[in-house]
Amino acid sequence: MEIDGVFYSGLIIVDYSREYKDIILKNLINTNINMNISIFYEKQDTYKTIKDLTFYIGNVGVDLKSGNENRQDIDIASYSYNDAKYIRKEMQVNNEDLYFLYIYIVVISKSEKELYENINKLEGILQTSGMVSKRGNFRQEELYRACLPEAENEEIIKNVSRRNILTSGLVSTYPFISSNICEDNGIFIGTNIYNNSMIFLDRFNKEKYKNANMCIFGTSGAGKSYYTKLQILRYRLQGVNQYIIDPEREYDSICNNLDGTIIKIGSSSNTFINVFDIREDSLEEEKGFLMNKISKLRGFFSLVFGNLDENKVSILEECLIKTYETKGITFDDKTLYKQVNGKYIFKKEEDMPKMEDFYNVLVKNKNGEFFENKMYPFIKGSLKFFNNYTNINLDNKLIIADIYELGEENLKYGMYIFIELFWDKIKRNRDNRKIIYLDEIWRLIGVTSNAFVAGFIYKIFKTIRKYGGSAVAITQDISDLFSLEDGKYGRSILNNSSIKTFFYIEEENILVLEKYSNLTEKEKIEIKSLKRGENLSFIGDNHVLVKVDASEIENKLV
Repeated sequence: MEIDGVFYSGLIIVDYSREYKDIILKNLINTNINMNISIFYEKQDTYKTIKDLTFYIGNVGVDLKSGNENRQDIDIASYSYNDAKYIRKEMQVNNEDLYFLYIYIVVISKSEKELYENINKLEGILQTSGMVSKRGNFRQEELYRACLPEAENEEIIKNVSRRNILTSGLVSTYPFISSNICEDNGIFIGTNIYNNSMIFLDRFNKEKYKNANMCIFGTSGAGKSYYTKLQILRYRLQGVNQYIIDPEREYDSICNNLDGTIIKIGSSSNTFINVFDIREDSLEEEKGFLMNKISKLRGFFSLVFGNLDENKVSILEECLIKTYETKGITFDDKTLYKQVNGKYIFKKEEDMPKMEDFYNVLVKNKNGEFFENKMYPFIKGSLKFFNNYTNINLDNKLIIADIYELGEENLKYGMYIFIELFWDKIKRNRDNRKIIYLDEIWRLIGVTSNAFVAGFIYKIFKTIRKYGGSAVAITQDISDLFSLEDGKYGRSILNNSSIKTFFYIEEENILVLEKYSNLTEKEKIEIKSLKRGENLSFIGDNHVLVKVDASEIENKLV
């Protein structure tokens, strides 16, 4: 049937398998074929049904006893007899009702060729799902009307499609099983590959998700960076504060297009961050400012000096305390304030010690030789740009930390400093939504890192929710992510992320991931079959295959 240049064709479901262990329309609804499905249930009179069944059972029972066993229809009569007894027992003993079931499908296409292709495809799906269909030849108008909101089920098609079903069997016809995620305040993340529905995700929805954290995994070139940039762009439009750790210089372009701030640390940069800064908003729980800062500095210097024994840790802490004493800062929080024009204000960047002050304290310590040698590059060598006072502005809602110039060996220092800086900024206002993106996160929780640093990253994922924030872990080196302490920290971050996105991953990485996530065999095959720009997303309890989509202007900006 053709209406206004659009073609329609109908199918009638005329028979079903005797038993189902799954939703019978599942394979049908999860296709991307454009169609309308109409399901009618007609409840039958219980008294009349039991009376008719009893009469039928009596008559057929007599025929089965007295009839010739060589009759062609003896097996069919026997099946029918047993079915009738089963239905009567369920109605009498278990208080079930009998319904008549009718299912109609109308396929909609823009061309006749596409229509016939979809009809043939649909018939194959129905057959594999245990359903027998019949084309609605010369009954297209009745089928079309049956699939309109008029709920008109005409007798001429009812006679063909009517089948018995008990109340318990109705469950298998439940149609609302497609993963449809469309949240009011969400951003568009792509389309459902199965049914072409648009997916709008609001990961800050506290009623739906236990946290707003996210993991993005995928090999190089699979589309994870493109996907991340689209999220940055769309959250920028919503006014969300975003902080990105960028080890590969991938986000400079989109940052410039969105009027963000790029902060670079390296030998040629003129922006600096002092790792010894104590910021007014850095206090957590009831720890003092200096105590909290020394804990974080232990993490930084464990990257510089490697794992330290208890004796060296004691020397390190002693020297750190003395370094702050040179600037008049002690464990008394009052020492972090100074009087200006009769008012007490928190000390500025230039009132803090810097790397050289720490080095001078180490030189004077008789046990500081081990530290002194390793500190030399930070004072007079290739890393001396770390020995400066902080001179950056952090007022922008989009900040990119470009640490590309640090080189492979020194990236971890820059990542740690920026993460600590952004973490203090995230804690400032609990009402504002904010996101921190940790690209190549394996560098800080992998085998090249240590438990102290990995514990700090895990703490961010565990507690960022209470500050109204979201942490995003991005990596292509999945085996490295789970290499430290038998995957303890990688697993913790994975378990503390309500949303997990898997782009194409190679076989060996899938085997690693399988140990730490509940991937089914089907999902492992799907991940290996993903094309560029496609992903398998675990969004709360939903597992959805997603095709990443962008408008022309978004694509140009990214």
